[in-house]
Amino acid sequence: MESGKQPKHIGIVACSSEGAALCYRTICIEASKLLGDHAHPEISLHSLSLADYVNHIENDDWQSVADMMLVSAQKLAQGGAEFLICPDNTIHQAFSLVEQQSPLPWLHIAEVVARQARERNFQKVGITGTRWLVESDVYPAKLSQYQIDHLVPKENERCEINRIIMDELVYGEFKSKGIIYCQNTIKRMKQEGCDAVVLGCTEIPLIINDGNSALPTLDSTRLLAKEAVRFAIGS
Repeated sequence: MESGKQPKHIGIVACSSEGAALCYRTICIEASKLLGDHAHPEISLHSLSLADYVNHIENDDWQSVADMMLVSAQKLAQGGAEFLICPDNTIHQAFSLVEQQSPLPWLHIAEVVARQARERNFQKVGITGTRWLVESDVYPAKLSQYQIDHLVPKENERCEINRIIMDELVYGEFKSKGIIYCQNTIKRMKQEGCDAVVLGCTEIPLIINDGNSALPTLDSTRLLAKEAVRFAIGS
């Protein structure tokens, strides 16, 4: 970063508390490595009710999801943010409805992850996350731009992982049974030729990491946070 130049003000469009908190903490940790002890860019966070997001998602009403994201975007812009991130993979399904109307530019979480996958030369990645996310084109569209193949969980796995996320992880409950289930799903993906796994729910990194996963992980939450720091300081 140029001497005397201030980092850009980061705006976080939050959805779930656990995912947003992990993203915020990671920004602060990663920034201090580059800017010095305890230093980080200015950060603002705005969150509407997760219950309202979930209601719209369950009704397949992505325009309403986009409208909620834009409310947060407007308030963050008014508060001085210079660009936006959203540490929630699922609501990126509304991104195309948001981008053109947004008062500020965004970093797209799946683009950040896909670019990292390409840099690490992964050929086929498993995608984990809510059932809404893994049944969407959010990751396949970005991965295909880098000629990376993908695999999603089977239907029963999608349902159970979705339950683990929505009934446990978003409440900060990390149960051994849920961890084992996610680990076994990743093992199966490895058996089917995957060489990495996308932790495509911002809460999954709270229970799965490189230390307990059968595959190298692409931690969407932390990758987005690190990219936000780099973008903010212009590195």
